[in-house]
Amino acid sequence: MTHPAAPAVGFGIDIGGSGIKGAPVDLATGELTAERVRIPTPSPSLPRAVAETVAELVARFDLPDPAPIGLTFPAPIKHGVVPFIANLDKSWTGIDVPALMSEAIGREVVAVNDADAAGVAEVAFGAARGVPGVVLVTTLGTGIGSALIVDGTLVPNTELGHLEIDGHDAEDRAASSVKESEGLSWEDWAQRLQRFYETVEMLFSPELIVVGGGVSKKHEKFLPLLRTTAPVVPAALRNTAGIVGAAHLAAHGHR
Repeated sequence: MTHPAAPAVGFGIDIGGSGIKGAPVDLATGELTAERVRIPTPSPSLPRAVAETVAELVARFDLPDPAPIGLTFPAPIKHGVVPFIANLDKSWTGIDVPALMSEAIGREVVAVNDADAAGVAEVAFGAARGVPGVVLVTTLGTGIGSALIVDGTLVPNTELGHLEIDGHDAEDRAASSVKESEGLSWEDWAQRLQRFYETVEMLFSPELIVVGGGVSKKHEKFLPLLRTTAPVVPAALRNTAGIVGAAHLAAHGHR
């Protein structure tokens, strides 16, 4: 009995509040096999409008039939459904994302939280590749996204940016957007990050902490100021992490 060969290429889609990005991904290396395409997120970001934009994005590529399609979403995803939403229209609450996107595209789609996708990409192809045990990947941006991976297996929807620390939602004090809005120095912001990372380290005792998000391009300005037991390293995949992680999870049958 012969088994069908595993697909060589997947397609990843990264849905954000301002842009929807996508590209085909080499599933063996995690590298993009074509230039990434970006289309502005519709405004208002209603489910049907976003699904139509995703279909338009996919149609710009000549994908082989077996190519698995995965997409990231800026909210938790539980059994495909959005329990609550912050960065897109509130009407997404209760929507079955894979069903909506599969209908729009005409192909099966896997949906995953955006930080989870970035975390899986770093474990499969990036800064956490080959690290056993518990790996914590965080994305510092408008909020704080988190992905917890244990021996290569994702623990989905952790939302550690919403931990209450010192009476505040952690991301309300320590997201990189807060550094900008409050005009914090790197040193002052690092003190706030220190409280966040020492708290999650106490809770999960990770072997490695990976820090992503746009601000990780300037990691040398703040990571050396953190004092943790586990090593803290910058993410390797940067802006492609969501696309790569979504394609990888789709190829591996994530539900």
